[in-house]
Amino acid sequence: MLSFSDYLDAVPKVELHLHIAGAIRPETLDELAVVNGLRLPKRAEELYRFTSFYDFLDALRLAALALATPQDFRRAAHECIEDLHRHGGVRHAEIFFNPHYHAPNGIAYPEMVDGLIEGLEAAERDFGVSSRLIACIDRSVCLPSEALQMLDWMAAHPRDRVVGIGLDGAERAGPPLLWAEAWRQAGRAGLRRTAHVCEDNQALFEAPPAHFSHCRDALGCDRLDHGYNILADPAVVARAVREGVHFTAASWSGLPGNRAPRRQRIRAMFEAGLDISLCTDDPAIFGTTMGHGWRTVFADLGWGVAEARRLSLAGLRASWLPEARKAVLEAGFVAMLDALEAELDPGDRAVDLAVTRR
Repeated sequence: MLSFSDYLDAVPKVELHLHIAGAIRPETLDELAVVNGLRLPKRAEELYRFTSFYDFLDALRLAALALATPQDFRRAAHECIEDLHRHGGVRHAEIFFNPHYHAPNGIAYPEMVDGLIEGLEAAERDFGVSSRLIACIDRSVCLPSEALQMLDWMAAHPRDRVVGIGLDGAERAGPPLLWAEAWRQAGRAGLRRTAHVCEDNQALFEAPPAHFSHCRDALGCDRLDHGYNILADPAVVARAVREGVHFTAASWSGLPGNRAPRRQRIRAMFEAGLDISLCTDDPAIFGTTMGHGWRTVFADLGWGVAEARRLSLAGLRASWLPEARKAVLEAGFVAMLDALEAELDPGDRAVDLAVTRR
């Protein structure tokens, strides 16, 4: 019989919210920093400990500078997919990368993208995990003109695996409406669009529910990342439910004090009927994995197989894969879920949080 913890690890999942710069293994970061002459103020394990959201952003941007050659990007992408595969049953991933993070290294957009793609293709052969890339802008350090520059790079060097654009960083530094023109141009170019919005690590006035409407109406976002603060406005929640907007929720906050509150917000979103999936966000920096995030959420919220099935399929349906490919994967997901539920010990609904996170 299958324990509930093992069942949760084996449930087929889709990762829709992961930043490659936040997924660099600590040992890889230490090694690449030496090779590429990047001076870290401390070893990666210590760098990955922080006390504020803004300290985290600093650590993320510094870690990104360790990727300086196509081979570095290839390694980071391959290791990222390997971790998703081995620690949580991920079958498909859509990964953010921020081209402007790496520009100071002198590496051109096509070199970084092709390095990532090589790593993802090798990982798909090795682990059977499909993947796509989302080019992202950090609103804390970039200007709207740089988003347009990124679109120029993407147009000059199109790659099938690069399917969309995203917006991350501190929401207070770049409210959605500042990015409307770039997102409109992306839509005209056939790119999918998302944005980090209504994050709970910022005050409500910095990341208000109104930003949801801006992302939908002005930016044309297909899905949204985070979204917890929309709970403060029932009308916005009702609209999101009505329109079937998908939210990629980070199951494990990088800030210890926000972890339990985050899980309760995820519960509230789920129970309100919002379409969500559980994601890792920055797994190496946060010290989490997909399996660890799921086990923690399910243990805290008392969820079971019905919730696991709903989350598994919601993530797949919200992916930016072609519809025909999604249909094939969904049939496989359903068959796997049926088989796992048949093996599950009916008397075991406990989650073993002692299972290693890595």
